[in-house]
Parts: sequence; C-alpha cells; structure tokens
Amino acid sequence: MTECSFGITGKDFVLLASDQSAGRSIIKMKSDENKIRQLSPSLCMAYGGEPGDTENFVDFVERNLRLYQIRHNIELAPAPASAYIRRILAEAIRSRRPYVVSLLLGGYDKIKDESHLYWMDPYGTKVKVPYTANGLGIYVALSTMDKYWYPDITREEAGQLLKRCIDEVKLRLAYQFSFNAVEIDKDGVREYKLDGSA
Repeated sequence: MTECSFGITGKDFVLLASDQSAGRSIIKMKSDENKIRQLSPSLCMAYGGEPGDTENFVDFVERNLRLYQIRHNIELAPAPASAYIRRILAEAIRSRRPYVVSLLLGGYDKIKDESHLYWMDPYGTKVKVPYTANGLGIYVALSTMDKYWYPDITREEAGQLLKRCIDEVKLRLAYQFSFNAVEIDKDGVREYKLDGSA
C-alpha cells in the first residue's frame, strides 16, 4: 500500500493525519482524496487500502455506528467502537469477501476524559497505542515518534512532531504526498492546520 497516515495522542487530545493520494500500484489517480472520516462527534478513522474496499468498509462502519447512536440514544465510546470495528475486520478475513483496509482509529472518551488511538490491520489485529504510523510512514517515522513523544506532550509539541514525521516521509520516500489532519478532543473533531494552528 502506498498510503501514509499518522496518529499521536496527548493527555486530552488525538491528532490524526493522512495522505490525500488515491491510486493503484504506481498510478496516482487523485491527489485530493480525504482519507480521514468522522464516525461520530468525537471519533475519527484514518484509513488506507484497496480503493473500493476502503470506501465500502468506512461507509458500513459509519452507518452502523450512527444506527447504534439512534437506537440507544448514546454515542459509542472509542474503546467499544474499536472492538466493533475489529470484529468486522476479523469476520471479513474469514469470509469470501475480506476488506483490504488498514486504519488508525482516534477518539476522545468524554466519560473517562481520556484520548484513545488504535492501530488495526486487515486481519483484525487491534492495538491501543500512544502514537503510530500506518502504510509507508511506518518505515521512516516511528523512530522519530519514539524519540520525541512523551505522555504529557502538548498540542503544540504534537503538531511539531506530526510535521517532523511528514517532513521525514517527504525526505526519505520516492512517493510525494500531500496531507490533511484532524484534532479530536472533548470539544469534538476539527481540521488541524499542519502549520500548527487548529
């Protein structure tokens, strides 16, 4: 997969960034594709994989989470939402129609007052992480995150770290990406300007 996405948590926020390219193999078909989807008021997914699979999967997840919210009159918190999404992936891989989708799920739990970030792969593997990369970003940005991330990282420092990771990808990889980002906290989801302003 030629996608690239990043996630960073702080004490009370999550930053998600994803590239905006869409293509297959060595062909780029689009360079303005938004691959971060808001699933609920405080939950977002950055995804990558086969173009048809990603759209079908994300639409299916988004609609089912919305249906849950309508039926129970409550927004699903990040932890149970991640378990639900993991189950969909795990069941799909054992069927005749697996989803070739890897994703980062970021959200804010308003009840427990904490941020969540999950890494998931097409096989249904789910890991809660403080920071991560997906796609090609794994190869060049995890060491940068290891070096500069710490548990009480501020929003400004997390934004600078995200910029460092993006710069590392642009420096070391032959693919050229443009990125978009979102910030998730107790106030919901908003676009995050990669120059550092929310």
